[in-house]
Amino acid sequence: MASTFVLEIVTPERKFFSGDAEMVILKTPEGEMGILPGHTPMVVAVAVGPIKIKKDGEWLEALLTEGFMEVTPERTVILTDTAEWPNEIDINRAKAAKDRAEERLQRQLGQLEYMRSQAALARAIARLKISKGNK
Repeated sequence: MASTFVLEIVTPERKFFSGDAEMVILKTPEGEMGILPGHTPMVVAVAVGPIKIKKDGEWLEALLTEGFMEVTPERTVILTDTAEWPNEIDINRAKAAKDRAEERLQRQLGQLEYMRSQAALARAIARLKISKGNK
């Protein structure tokens, strides 16, 4: 069995990552999931949170937002709305987004606006966690 697999992470704006990986750990709506070479084929939703990529024995960490992941034994492709390295995260912007989302959640909102505010809050908190953990 191979010791690596091809990993591609693609957003609407760019190809965020393309290369060999030894392991990937990321969040799904059901919880954390790890991918190794030779993994069983599947398609799964991706949740907002960190992604950890083991490449050449080193761990890289980034942020992913909602998306989908297709896994085959030799290749994993992640299509996501946003992917950011810690140094790309604007901490002040993330704090402001967190404050706005928390403020909106305090008001009487319709179901759609409530869900959007919850999603915005989750993205902001994830950005702050990723940026603090790598500074």
